[in-house]
Amino acid sequence: MTGPGSCAFVPLSIVRPEFTPKLFSLWKAGIPREQLRKDVVSGVIVGIVALPLAIAFAIASGVPPEKGLITAIVAGLTVSVLGGSRVQIGGPTGAFIVIVYGIVQQHGVEGLIIATFMAGIMLVLLGLLRAGELLKFFPHTLIVGFTAGIALIILTTQVKELLGLHMEALPSGTVQQWMAYAGHLDGINPWAVGIAALSIALILGTPRITRFVPGPLAAIIVCTALAWGFQLPVESIAGRFGAIPQTLPMPHVPHVDLATLRELVQPAVAIALLGAIESLLSAVVADGMIGGRHRSDMELIAQGGGNMLSALFGGIPATGAIARTATNVKNGGRTPVAGIVHALTLLVIMLVFAPLAGRIPLPCLAGILVVVAYNMSEWRSFLSALKGHRYDALVLLVTFFITVVFDLVLAIEVGMVLAAFLFVKRMSDITDLKPVFTEGSETEEGEVAVPAGVRVFDVSGPLFFGAAQKFQDVLTEINDRQHLIIIRLRHVPMVDGTGLHRIGHIVHQLERQRKQVVITDAAPSVEAELRAEPWFREELLAVNVQVALGRMAEARNP
Repeated sequence: MTGPGSCAFVPLSIVRPEFTPKLFSLWKAGIPREQLRKDVVSGVIVGIVALPLAIAFAIASGVPPEKGLITAIVAGLTVSVLGGSRVQIGGPTGAFIVIVYGIVQQHGVEGLIIATFMAGIMLVLLGLLRAGELLKFFPHTLIVGFTAGIALIILTTQVKELLGLHMEALPSGTVQQWMAYAGHLDGINPWAVGIAALSIALILGTPRITRFVPGPLAAIIVCTALAWGFQLPVESIAGRFGAIPQTLPMPHVPHVDLATLRELVQPAVAIALLGAIESLLSAVVADGMIGGRHRSDMELIAQGGGNMLSALFGGIPATGAIARTATNVKNGGRTPVAGIVHALTLLVIMLVFAPLAGRIPLPCLAGILVVVAYNMSEWRSFLSALKGHRYDALVLLVTFFITVVFDLVLAIEVGMVLAAFLFVKRMSDITDLKPVFTEGSETEEGEVAVPAGVRVFDVSGPLFFGAAQKFQDVLTEINDRQHLIIIRLRHVPMVDGTGLHRIGHIVHQLERQRKQVVITDAAPSVEAELRAEPWFREELLAVNVQVALGRMAEARNP
């Protein structure tokens, strides 16, 4: 039942709560009318903020500006209706610029549409397979590394518009682009530089003056008015791309063949992987701002559906937009209704005000993207990671370098493999094995002295393949006078197959030397693993050192 002043409807019948969209749950529970009002207001504000970003991201990605608007409308609406977050705002983001630009250059817009649809299917499957939690295991330094790399690439692609350079198509590599810019510095347009600088200043300065006008909106209004009113020699959206259509296109299914699908598998994986990471990161950030908890698997399904529909309408990839989501929260949005209103606001702007949007000067949009790149760079986190452990710094720098110089997908692959190897190295470093008791000494509890002929080894840390070789050193520490070897596993939290094999090998080798081996203080989980081994015998285990020594005494004096 819902109380007075609330609106509710019966949600779709979904068996598991984690696969129920947040909108359905909240609407069923009842959303107060006052909160609905706040959501509508916030949605309108976020829609206005999203307008220049959607257009700028599309242009920077090498596609017409309306593609960004279509994506923000279609995918944004889908993510809000089906998503697992209360406040997530979906749409095109700067993170996709690098991937989308590369796909368009190599496979054209049709190839991008197919890759986006394929990525949507992958995201839905990830959600259905409940992989939302697994994606949280990506190392923070890897994410900071490729995000900073993307930020530098975005900045690089905008230098042409910032300086008003008249150049042919830019080369694909970041280094090559800077070299190309260096050869055209004599063609700098001071009016373009001025518009871009004014755009950046308005974006950064407007929030200090008023909270009622978003900085990007102020930049667009002022810069467009100046460029249009004084007929400044700067290029506009309509001047380069033609008029922005005032209608949504009809859904279109491109021609697909098996050869095309094979070529686009890797780009689709890149879109899906980046979309999943970005959307879940945004949802986690939003949870921290509102004190909520998102449904990660449902969020992936919604992101997949949004990308599939965006592709059918001719849009580009979409994901959770952290900046727009934060804007939504700061303006009072607390339910998916705000995201729905944001998408509808963009639809109204496209249907009614598209001709005015075509007059926006391109240097103004470049200024907006410079601010986006700065915010994406997370330079404080970057510097902090550099000052941390050398292994973390290595993952960060390698990921950053490969992202900028080679390819984002390769950067993620190499970064993950490198992070995994370095993690294994760090875990093996903390695994230690040492002889803690010698003949005639006492245990630290002072309960019993270690008699002659006994050697006690203490193992600490995970006993896995990365550290198993250290365990082999037991054999080099033993002399002929020692006939009882006690191996304490009290500080071993886990043991893998390699570790178990190594223990069995040591037991076999020592028994061939006519020495008795006893394993003590094993945790229940480790003991269960030992008992499952074919070489295990019950007499190999003892509760602690004292029990093992007691057995030896009984054997000597039956």
